[in-house]
Amino acid sequence: MKNEALAMVFSEAEKPFHPLPVDLPLLSSGEALVEITYTTICTSDLHTFYGRRGAPTPSVLGHEVIGRIASLPENGVEDFYGEHLRIGDLVTWSVYAHNHAGEMACKGIPQKSTPLFKYGHERIEQNDVLSGGFATHCHLRKGTDIFKIPEGITAREAAPLNCTHATVAGAIRLAGDLSGKNVLVIGAGMLGISACAMAQYAEAKHVFAMDLDGRRAENSKRFGANTAIDAKLSSEEILQIIQPLGGIDVVIDTSGSAAAMEKGLAILNIGGISVWVGAVYSERNISLNAETVVRRILTIKGLHNYIPEDLSYAIKFLKATHMTYPFASLVETDLPLSKLDEAFKVANESGNYRVGITPN
Repeated sequence: MKNEALAMVFSEAEKPFHPLPVDLPLLSSGEALVEITYTTICTSDLHTFYGRRGAPTPSVLGHEVIGRIASLPENGVEDFYGEHLRIGDLVTWSVYAHNHAGEMACKGIPQKSTPLFKYGHERIEQNDVLSGGFATHCHLRKGTDIFKIPEGITAREAAPLNCTHATVAGAIRLAGDLSGKNVLVIGAGMLGISACAMAQYAEAKHVFAMDLDGRRAENSKRFGANTAIDAKLSSEEILQIIQPLGGIDVVIDTSGSAAAMEKGLAILNIGGISVWVGAVYSERNISLNAETVVRRILTIKGLHNYIPEDLSYAIKFLKATHMTYPFASLVETDLPLSKLDEAFKVANESGNYRVGITPN
């Protein structure tokens, strides 16, 4: 095994990444070293790089990432299910490391633990560099939930597991049993497409996809949506489309748009649930009528990141559906790690769902 790794460091918004060679870390108990095989550029990476949201610097971005176990400590490491990991295992991992016995973990909200080590979001401290996906290796900290990737799933299909699919799995968990229910997914980007497919996997009766971009809304039909809706339509016009089919029981908003979330609430059936996962950047406040929420018995739930069980569910979902839905097609081009600047430009300007990075 090589004794050196290479990381591409983010130091300032819209400034070129700079390569940083570093020695491979010595592992402590519970840690692992992964040789990265594939990473995809998430929309949140673009928000960070182009200054649309704050982030610690310098850092190594990238969190939609998979790789092979390259090194383990003497006493070994177990995966999420308690099975011993081996050198060469192809794995994904939770986007954060946390104390499994901590207060927030015991409350069932481990993603809000203190302290929390979040991959692709940590400031570089001295020689502690390998914490993101845009590098040749990633140093997995103690408290990281690690999962083996099932055979037959390609890199393009697997890389978004620990962000996109796991987050949507969390939204499905919060929505409850979808069997026989009508689901509206707002926003037909990567999260929205995953939500359409996962709602079908959860046996929803009818899945609607709504987006301002008509092409994206229509494309969602390739991933489980039954009906595409133009988000520019008024609530009244949308109701004319959905009411003959039974209305909307569950809304999953991946857009983060205040107007879209308001529209989702306005068209929910009595007793409906709205799950918000897209509002992770600054927006205006939501206009909400409390009496409407009370009289219509509406429920609003928010989700930021996910719990490890959601990633487990996402892997089972992808294993069962990757031959049904063309997830690999959502990563429309690959570029080597050395061309990371070009890759970010392509991802930002092309409108592609994802761009892939091949570090090794």
